[in-house]
Amino acid sequence: MTSRTIPIVPVNHRPAEDKIQVRSITGVFTRWRWAMVWITQLVYYGLPWLTVHGRQAVLFDLEAGRFFLFSAVLYPQDLIYLAGLLVISALLLFFATTVAGRVWCGFACPQTVYTGLFQWIERRTEGDRQARLRLDRGPWNAQKLLRRGGKHLAWALLALWTGFTLVGYFTPIRELALAVPGQLGPWEGFWIGFYGLATYGNAGFLRESVCLHMCPYGRFQGSLMDPRTLNVAYDHRRGEPRRAGADSDTRAKSAGHCIDCTLCVQVCPTGIDIRDGLQAACIGCGLCIDACNQVMDKIEAPRGLIRMASLLELGGDTSKPGRSLNRFWRPRVVVYGSLLLIAMAAMTTAFLTRAEVRLNVVRDRSVMARTVDQGAVENVYTLQLMNASDRARSLNVAIEPSSGVNLLGPSTVVLPPAQAHTITVTAHMPQAVAATKAGEIIDIHFEVTDPGHPSLPPVREPSTFIVPR
Repeated sequence: MTSRTIPIVPVNHRPAEDKIQVRSITGVFTRWRWAMVWITQLVYYGLPWLTVHGRQAVLFDLEAGRFFLFSAVLYPQDLIYLAGLLVISALLLFFATTVAGRVWCGFACPQTVYTGLFQWIERRTEGDRQARLRLDRGPWNAQKLLRRGGKHLAWALLALWTGFTLVGYFTPIRELALAVPGQLGPWEGFWIGFYGLATYGNAGFLRESVCLHMCPYGRFQGSLMDPRTLNVAYDHRRGEPRRAGADSDTRAKSAGHCIDCTLCVQVCPTGIDIRDGLQAACIGCGLCIDACNQVMDKIEAPRGLIRMASLLELGGDTSKPGRSLNRFWRPRVVVYGSLLLIAMAAMTTAFLTRAEVRLNVVRDRSVMARTVDQGAVENVYTLQLMNASDRARSLNVAIEPSSGVNLLGPSTVVLPPAQAHTITVTAHMPQAVAATKAGEIIDIHFEVTDPGHPSLPPVREPSTFIVPR
């Protein structure tokens, strides 16, 4: 194959009334999916409840313009880190897709995770796949009302808890919990309801429709892949021609290993048939691999009829061995991987070396310079100080180099943790020095130091001192 991208079969559209009821399965990929559910949800639901130095560890205080990330305090001007995080996320997605297809969609995408949680609730309340199909076809009675009502009640509670947790990242979650009974603010109530409704609708009803019709990722995934990209794939050479039944005599007569049991279709969250080839609707979850492997075990055939494989491997190309190292050593993987490492290194270095004390100097523009005390000169400045740490700081303010300029006003400022403070200071030049520098504009630096932490480098901000003629 000479194409640099992977051809993808169009989505097989199902009738609108044909609701997908997914069969439960066990296996390696199923365990990995549930491991990712546990990891992602423990992080999502647990982070807002962690505390650091008596405050919420992760809190985005939009009203105060401060963002707490454990011991770090970020301000709106630190949004560059958010941009860097988005770039890293995009590169990581590209890298993972180039190596192993849509692993993000199948294991960590929020749509996949919450759909899995909602389907687990559905199985607990309505039964397995066959029981749910019978319930769909059956008339409305007390049992159906009870089962459906219990399912939707559990869905609604999980969705509201999800919305509550989201708002807890922006409003202290313990205060939010105390306010829920009757003192919830209008904006908090709106966003809890909005995000809860979105979760309820997407994971409860839309489900595979989001992957089939709303998510753009499935449409351009082919441009990120090449013939050596691993995908969930069906081995046509081994599986065809299909046969009905699992008797060994049929298998001995050159029949394929696929017995057309359709279990791979029944367990697919998007309802596709992987035997039709790589499709845009395939989210790479690998549930069909678990199902097919169980069938192969029962008919005493080798596993791997459906497996993670590249197009080169499925096509029987042995000129390029399929060892794991070779999957990484190809141009697009090297490019994405190199860019990812550079972005991560730059982001980590910038974050770890960021200044915990910020200084901004603004000249008084109403009076650029004034003459006092029979020839002495004064310039007025506004200093904006920010403490981007979770501990109080006592800071000294000075002018360097002095060049005959002395600082009047407060030279020591106490900043509480994660607070900003504005002070007005006056720089003074004696008459004897001003007489020799009439008409000059002198470059100066305001320097802020923390005597309590001498290891921290001083913060310097340039400005000018104007001497009138």
